[in-house]
Amino acid sequence: MFKLPEVPQSIFSKMSFLSTENNAINLSQGFPDFDVDSKLVDIIKATSSKKVHQYCPMSGLPELLKETSTLVKNAYGRNLNPEKEILITAGATQGIFTTIQALVAPGDEVLILDPSYDCYCMPITLSQGIPIRIPLNHEFLPDWELISQSITNKTKLIITNNPHNPSGRIWTKDDMQTLAKILKRWPQLYHLSDEVYEHITFEKVHLSANLFTALHEKTVVVSSFGKSFHITGWKVGYVVAPEIIMDEIKKVHQYLVFTVNSVSQHALAAYLKNENVKALGSFYQKKRDLFRDGLSKSRFDLLPCEGTYFQLASFKKISTLNDVDFCQELVTKHKVAAIPVSVFCDHEDKNHVVRFCFAKEDKTLINATKVLCKI
Repeated sequence: MFKLPEVPQSIFSKMSFLSTENNAINLSQGFPDFDVDSKLVDIIKATSSKKVHQYCPMSGLPELLKETSTLVKNAYGRNLNPEKEILITAGATQGIFTTIQALVAPGDEVLILDPSYDCYCMPITLSQGIPIRIPLNHEFLPDWELISQSITNKTKLIITNNPHNPSGRIWTKDDMQTLAKILKRWPQLYHLSDEVYEHITFEKVHLSANLFTALHEKTVVVSSFGKSFHITGWKVGYVVAPEIIMDEIKKVHQYLVFTVNSVSQHALAAYLKNENVKALGSFYQKKRDLFRDGLSKSRFDLLPCEGTYFQLASFKKISTLNDVDFCQELVTKHKVAAIPVSVFCDHEDKNHVVRFCFAKEDKTLINATKVLCKI
């Protein structure tokens, strides 16, 4: 008997396949189509010719751990012990999977705030935990009354995603402080903070869990070099957690991947010495604004986008189809691929909203908006 017999093909794989099959503009899956920083390309070329092809230490290359601690310090003012409180992972998804496997036991309940990343539920299920999916409010922000009502003595973990995918919303200081109060109220409750889009923010500042000392003791923060530096195919991320939690995470990590690709770790350690992540926000804001301006005369209604490289759009004025069927029609008939927001939810979505990725070359975005304005 198999463990996940009812799990269907990922919508992301399906839409990318349809995009290729229909020669469409792919604004569905969240990966950039532009070149990475030439400095990073030069570093990887130089690095690969050195003696860097054997295993790195299980927790990560010491130089990369040190540079990562400096990155967190510069961004959030948090002092970390590189050896004891940071783990380099094979992408953020592996960090999420490993954390859940380490913390969730059979029968434990885990709160997920919908819409949510589809890779939250599976590791909970494989741990024989129970996912409890709670909808965000109509503005895609946390409904704290509903969240509080959903916590029981069996609740072991709450997973948050900020900046939020797919909505692009950013939490407020009040949200973070309310979360801290909840964690203090429930001794058995831990927090997994998915912050892979932390450096891709615009008018509003991202309030990381790293900024709030009241959260540190019970929070695991997951981040992504792949998202930050447009190198999603490298699959390198990192996890920050207090030593007592990190020890448990490392126990799973050593038997899951043991260690992460050595060449990429050496290259990132060198790259981080001179890289300024603060420039990422303005880089992506130009793309967001280009895309939004291009759709200003369309029949799509654009929702707020404060962070990430995704734009939500309502198609209520265009079609009465559900969002899955609309995306199917969009890619086959109009040759633009998007993602239906309902696939991020456990409940039926009637908002008629789709997600576009604007981490694309300007010409790609311009061509896409021309098509979308004709619908």
